Amino acid sequence: MKVDTKYSGELEIEETEIIFFKTGLPGFQEETKFLLIDFPDNPVFQILQSVQTPTTAFIVTNPYYIYQDYEFELDENIMEQLNIRSEKEIVVLSIVTVKEPFQDSTLNLKAPIILNPVRKLAKQYILTEETYQIKTPLNPNAMGGR
Repeated sequence: MKVDTKYSGELEIEETEIIFFKTGLPGFQEETKFLLIDFPDNPVFQILQSVQTPTTAFIVTNPYYIYQDYEFELDENIMEQLNIRSEKEIVVLSIVTVKEPFQDSTLNLKAPIILNPVRKLAKQYILTEETYQIKTPLNPNAMGGR
């Protein structure tokens, strides 16, 4: 199947590559099908691209690349919704807000995306604790580590 993308033009994909967000993303509830596209020559960042709307795409990263001490509890409800049976079926991603200059970019640690790559199910999980922010500096040194 062919998919138009925001950053990579038209891509040929397999239906098995589609990740399903049953309730969409907050603010994008109608967007329920996404692809995770690698940036060429950049293993840290990826693009979470809507299959339905070419202009809807988010830059994401594994927050543990930047904040190794990032931690939170997944509640049982999320585990059931995403059909997670083991820790190996959990991938955590954070949405990046890219700014100019790039070192001013931020990471959303308050609402990580939880992905079950085995079953291709995902959900943005809004944390209730106040430990993390929506606009956390991409550069940990800008905040003293968190």
